Amino acid sequence: MPEQKQAYRDLESIFRAGVERVNPKELIPAGLHLEGELLTVRSETTSLAIDLGEFERIVVLGAGKASAAMAAGLEQVLGDRIAEGVVVVKYGHTEELTRIRLIEAGHPVPDEQGVRGAEAVAELARGADEKTLVVNLISGGGSAILPAPFKGEGRGGRLTLSLQDKRSATQILLGCGATIQEFNCIRKHISALKGGRLAELLHPARSLNLILSDVVGDRLDTIASGLTVADETTFAQALSIVGKYGIEQQLPAGIVELLRRGADGEFPETPKPGDPVFAAVTNVLLGTNYTALSAAAGKAEQLGYAPVVLSSRVVGEAREVAKVLAAIALDMRALDLLARRPACLMCGGETTVTLRGNGLGGRNQELALAFLQEIAAAGASTAEGITFLSAATDGNDGPTDAAGAFASVDILEQARRRELSIGGYLAQNDSYHFYEAVGRLLKTGPTNTNVCDLQICLIY
Repeated sequence: MPEQKQAYRDLESIFRAGVERVNPKELIPAGLHLEGELLTVRSETTSLAIDLGEFERIVVLGAGKASAAMAAGLEQVLGDRIAEGVVVVKYGHTEELTRIRLIEAGHPVPDEQGVRGAEAVAELARGADEKTLVVNLISGGGSAILPAPFKGEGRGGRLTLSLQDKRSATQILLGCGATIQEFNCIRKHISALKGGRLAELLHPARSLNLILSDVVGDRLDTIASGLTVADETTFAQALSIVGKYGIEQQLPAGIVELLRRGADGEFPETPKPGDPVFAAVTNVLLGTNYTALSAAAGKAEQLGYAPVVLSSRVVGEAREVAKVLAAIALDMRALDLLARRPACLMCGGETTVTLRGNGLGGRNQELALAFLQEIAAAGASTAEGITFLSAATDGNDGPTDAAGAFASVDILEQARRRELSIGGYLAQNDSYHFYEAVGRLLKTGPTNTNVCDLQICLIY
């Protein structure tokens, strides 16, 4: 069995290999090729060719944590063929761009910079016509980064949401345990751009939409709340989600009023499948969580581990997922279940956290701390040889500067020496300060990509 420090290094190397595989600056030049006037686009699911000679202008729009890196990759391919463009990214997730304007904005809670970014995107979209090719660069985080509060006239008069309405709704939805699909259903119906409304605004221009998935199952209508994708959800469904989580009294009154009036048919629904606005729309999925997992598995094998990939669709409460993963890891160590040791157990997806305390952390740090609690219950001798990492591929886990955190018997012993209560920190959702105390946070800085989270466990 290697020393514990080597296990931490191997885990980080495996994680970084997965992240690097979905680096947009590599993905886009690999998937897009320009020969003369012919632009070919190839991905795992798409193959098409576009004659650039049919267009007078190429405009680039984008939103999401990875959009700056996607823009840098696109500039490598199209260069000065790009007439103008704007992408909106999370603060710090930047790249050097020459043809495309960059606007930094708040995430996960939207801010005024995001509103300005959304207005800039909308202005360019409105200026597009049949002779314009619009390339949209869409990645996870686009929902919060591109806030365009709803404005509309209904039978009961005009209704206008504010940025503060959206900020309050975001904070409430982040803490109520709603899934990303439920979260986005509501966001689509309180926005002027989401749920296919950007495509509606672009019509009749031709749009090529390059998408990096941060959504479990890779549903295009959920990534960044489906800016260019037909929306099958409704105002009525959004209203039912509010009821499901009992947050009607917490949400701003204007949002509840909008959902009610929309469900009653006062305001137009988001554009649905078959709507003519999607006739000139092409959505291309470039990278996914499974893409990253596959690369991580390859790195694990290179380092001498037998890789076992469970799933790229793991969801649920972080603490419950931790219980399942710890149980599998303990059986793999005791019984050589699934693979002979040394083995590397991997999965990916996006868990949720129901806030109970007022601490600091993110879903990956909470999952790692809950995993640590499980191996503590199993006993040090039983869990010896198990080292775990849960981390966000974008480099930011929740409102922290860490990507995630580790779990091992070594950390368990450090916690005991420092008299740190795992249960106490979990009760306060304060995983960050626990891991800060034992020095086992993973800090990568912004990676400028985003395909959900990776959970990786080494078993010796």
